[in-house]
This record gives sequence, structure tokens and C-alpha cells, in this order.
Amino acid sequence: MRHVSVIGCGLLGGSIALAAAKYFPKVSLWGRRQEGVDQALAKGIAGATTDLAAAIAEADLIILATPVGAMPTVLGQILAIQPDLACLLTDVGSVKGCPHELLPPLLAGSQIEFIGSHPMAGSEKAGVEASRHDLFDGAACVITNDEGVAQDKVDQLVDFWQKLGCRCSELGASCHDEVIARVSHMPHVIASVGATVGLKNPADGQLAGSGLRDTTRVASGDASMWAEILLENRLALKAPLQDCRDELDRVLEMLERGDRSALEQWLAAAKDKRDQLATS
Repeated sequence: MRHVSVIGCGLLGGSIALAAAKYFPKVSLWGRRQEGVDQALAKGIAGATTDLAAAIAEADLIILATPVGAMPTVLGQILAIQPDLACLLTDVGSVKGCPHELLPPLLAGSQIEFIGSHPMAGSEKAGVEASRHDLFDGAACVITNDEGVAQDKVDQLVDFWQKLGCRCSELGASCHDEVIARVSHMPHVIASVGATVGLKNPADGQLAGSGLRDTTRVASGDASMWAEILLENRLALKAPLQDCRDELDRVLEMLERGDRSALEQWLAAAKDKRDQLATS
């Protein structure tokens, strides 16, 4: 693999380009806006460009790092520019059902093969100016191969993400979306609820300690991006949000009864789960 082409000049796209430059002879980063490309160049991403044709020329791997809703349009542009391109295609979307539904039909008759990716790395910060070469160090990365692309291509993609520092595993797209709804998307909603309720009176934030700051950190994420993610995964997100509501109802009932024993058991069970996460 010689040429890696990253499509999307944001936090993830810029971080991929920075990290991949250490391992691959040519790394391109395409951005729609010149402002974003200029910021990428200032970060040291020499292959940043607004020229899509140049960014994908002779690419071995194309990575779609755009919002999921924009992926079909961008892929259509790529196919129109170079219909005979033969390469591996992946994405970094937080939801996998949509890409696997929308992209493969566009690739019918082409020499491009699609395998999904979801590196579990990010930040509450946004934009290519926040990109980091070490963003993927130790991050989990889920590979989704619902189209049954040959194992050697899967191995190539796994090798790519491992070079960037990821720990890879493989899931089906629907299973991925159910798991990520619980471990990523639901926590973002809860962080936003915490910010909304905890800072109902903004001046109270002057008294806030690390508890509120830590549990609401991700609520500072880009609102437009997260609205799209939550809507795209709304079917899988429904059950964990209902579970949250049920747990809050349990806590309210324990408080109303003054049931210290039950409350302590509930808190201890949650502590055990969190402690296991810390050591996994």
C-alpha cells in the first residue's frame, strides 16, 4: 500500500493523515474548503488539497472521513472522476448501517471494494486544527465487512489501523450499531443531559468540581455532527435510552423510600462495572 487518500478535512481526517505519514509513501488529504486545507498545511499535512482528482489518483486506500450523510455524494464524485479506479474503500463513520446500505450499490460494476471501519477515537474539539498524530494510540477500531470482501483485503485494512495504533475487532454493521449506541451514543446523550440539568443556572458552574466537568466533557462536541449521529442510529439508541430512564426511576424510588441498603447496592454494582472498564 503506497498511496492513502483521506477524504474529509476534519479532526479524524487530519489525524489519520498525520499518523499515516509515518508509514506510507504518499498520504493525501482532501478538503472541500480552502480554509480547512490551509489549516491542514499549517499542521504539517503536506498532501492537503482541494483537488479531488489529485487526492485520489492511483490511491490504494480511500478513507471517507466526511459526515455519513455526505458519503454517497462524495463517492459519486470520486467514481465520476476516475471510474476505473481499483482500490480499497473504507469510512470512519460512527454508525455503520448507513454506509453499508448506501455505498455498495454505488460501487456496482466498479473495481472499488468497501469495508467499513470505526476507530473509537475522537475529541470534544473539532476541525483539522485539533488533529493529532497520536489520536489513535490504543483506540479500539471496529471493522465491518458485511459485503464479504476477501480476507486478504480485510487483513490489509486491519494492518493499516494497527499501524496507526488501533486494536481491531470485527462485527456486523447492525451489531456494531447496537453496541456503539450503548457505549458511545447513549453516554453522549447523558453528558448533554448532565450539562442541561447541572447547569440549569449557569452561575452554579462556578461551584462545580471535577464530577460535573468529567461527566459532561463530551457534551462540548460539535452539535451538528452529533445530531446527525444520533438520528442515524436512533433505532439502536432507543433501548439504552429507555434503560437509562428505567434506572433513574429506580433511583427515584429508592430515594423516596429512604432505602439506603438498596441504593448502596445499586451504587456498588455500578462501581464494579466502572472499575472493570478501567482495567480492561
